[in-house]
Parts: sequence; C-alpha cells; structure tokens
Amino acid sequence: MSSRVGMARYAARAAAGVARRLRGGSGTVIAGHVLEALAPGAVEALTTGRDVTLVTGTNGKTSITALTVAALGDEHLASNPDGANTRAGIAGALATGGDGAVVLETDEGWLPWAVAQTRPARVVLSNLSRDQLSRHHEVRALAVSWRAALAGVPLVIANADDPAVVWPALAARRQVWVAAGARWTADAATCPACGRACRRGPTGWGCTSCDLRRPRPHWWLEGNDLCGEDTRIPLRLDLPGRFNLGNAALALAAVDATGGVQLHDAARRLADVHAVAGRYQRVRFRGHDLRMMLAKNPAGWLELLDLMAPDRCPVVLVFNADGVDGRDPSWLYDVSFAPLRGRTVVVQGRRATDLMVRLELDDVEARLVRGSIADAVWVLPAGRVDVVGNYTAFQTALKEVRRG
Repeated sequence: MSSRVGMARYAARAAAGVARRLRGGSGTVIAGHVLEALAPGAVEALTTGRDVTLVTGTNGKTSITALTVAALGDEHLASNPDGANTRAGIAGALATGGDGAVVLETDEGWLPWAVAQTRPARVVLSNLSRDQLSRHHEVRALAVSWRAALAGVPLVIANADDPAVVWPALAARRQVWVAAGARWTADAATCPACGRACRRGPTGWGCTSCDLRRPRPHWWLEGNDLCGEDTRIPLRLDLPGRFNLGNAALALAAVDATGGVQLHDAARRLADVHAVAGRYQRVRFRGHDLRMMLAKNPAGWLELLDLMAPDRCPVVLVFNADGVDGRDPSWLYDVSFAPLRGRTVVVQGRRATDLMVRLELDDVEARLVRGSIADAVWVLPAGRVDVVGNYTAFQTALKEVRRG
C-alpha cells in the first residue's frame, strides 16, 4: 500500500482505540471515517491482492459473516463482526483488521459499491425481502442493482430458495446454489425477471411465464446435516433456529469455495459461535435470565416467532422507528403475532403504541411499561425472559443489560 494509506490506517486504528476507551463498542465506524478522510480510495488499496468474500442479504448476513469467519479459523483475516456494513463500517474493518483474507458483511443497498471497491472473489447472498421501507421500499429495484453489480463477479454462493436472489446471481460467472430455505415468501410472489406470477410447489418455485426456475442445489440440509454430492457434514450449532442452519450452510459453502480448508473441521468450529453481535446472547440481569434477540422485518419476525413458539416464558418487545429501523412501521401488519397469545408480553420503545395496537388486533394481551429494560423485567417474575427488539431498540437494550 502507499505511504499515505499506511499512515491513514495507523491514524484510523488510533481513533478506534480512543473511541473504544471513551464510548465502548468497536470503534469501527469512526476508524472508517478517519481512513477515508485521510486516504480516499483506501478501501480499494487495502483489498488489492487479497481474497475477499462479501456477504449480503436482508436477513442473516451478520450471522453468515460470523459463521464464515469461525469456520475459516484464520486469526489474521479482516471482518466486521459488529455488523457495521455501510461504507464507513467496511473501511473501518479493513483499517483495524488483519492482513489476511477478508470477509465483509455489506448492507444490501451498498453491495454495488462494495463489489466495485473490493473486487471480491465471491459474494454470498442470503435473501431479499422488505426492510426499512423508507429506504429500501421496492425489493425488485434492489434485485436489479444486484444483477448489474454481480455481472463479471467470479462466483456467487446464493440461496436457491429465493427468486429475488437467484435472478441477480445468474449474472455472475459461476454460481453455487444452497437450499438455505425461505419461509417468508410474500415478497417473491412475482418473478424478478419478467414481473409475472411466481408459483411454488413441492419441487420448488418457478415463473409462470419465463424460464426462471429454482436451480438444482449443490448443497442442501437433511435434518441437522449439510449434504452435497457424496458429502454429509453434521452441523452442531449453538445458535438456535432452523434459519441458522441455513446460514451455516451458506457459510460452509463459501468456505468450501475458498479451498484449503477441511469442511468437517470448519463445521466443528461453528459450535464455538454462541452469539452474533449480541444476538441470541443469554444474560443474567436483575434476577432474570434474558435471551436477547433481534427482529427487524417480516421475514425475521416470522422466524423468531417460530423459534419462540415452544417456550411459554414472558416476552419483552421493544420497538423503535429511528434511522436504521426504517421510519415506516407499517410492515408490522404483515406479521401475525398470534403465536404470542397466552404469554405474558411487555412492550416498550419509542413506537410502543404502534406495536400495542398491532398486538391487540391479533388478540395478544400486552402491558405497556415505559422506561428501561430494568423497568420491564421488574414487573415480571424471576426466571427466563425473551427480549426482542428491532435494530436501535435491540442495541439500547443490549448495552443496558451488559452494564448490569
């Protein structure tokens, strides 16, 4: 790298250290701002000649990134495990990370920029659905931008069960298809290629007009095993939910594409991932055992409500509509909260009233408790509690419970 980029990187690392001491957190974003201010174009310089994997999608990208990093077992790689996935976060991860391989999560809207800057060897695509309606208000528009960005990319590892992922992935030079699952299908009712109806059946999905179809997967799940041609790999995850098995399948497919890593060893390392940027973390707090979870859009809520269904412990729901949450909370009406009927539910957040109305329409009794997480759990009996929040609400709750 040039001396200017090297000095900018040194300054960025120093800024990150100061930020960690003064404010906590990783300091990644401030490092990225410093790096780019001192050396515009540093992202391209810091990825030249390196093996780069980009991970994106509406749901699961932070988990897939963390699982990919764990599976690779390379302590010298650069990544953004805290989920800072726009320009400053990516720049900061490169400034503060190691000098080995690069595994970066990128926001779905920032994928074209990330591809142009880092020239990745491979891109992992999880799903594409509604999220932050004030910013990403049309799913097909994102699919179009992905298709243009992926043209010429050497390899895409993509979820074969999502039409909005398959269509842009076909623009890459080569594809590895993973049957990672797609329980939320409301955003895949029309074909992203031609706009006609997209139908689902026992063998998958297909357009009723053009030739876009679910491709034959190279990797698929059978129970808790990841299967490929002449391959069966047991997955023993500490992360909960069927959706995390799909995330692990995409991560291992990406690791397999890098070469040089024994997949059975890589799969065993996945069991060491106990939480992802605080998600699924279990915390002892004020006499309660909290399980912290993030749900930010209809697809995410569908999966988490299914995950919570077997439990009957109390639930604290925290809901905001600030910045990265998306200012438009109307997507709440696409989610059925009926699985929470009969459970003790406490609601908090700056848009708690919106969520209370939505729960009432689904005959879910809930109690509004203003204040902090400590105030919420104070009204609940000692024991297990699930805390679920959208992005800014989750971050605030996580900081509070970590402080104790």
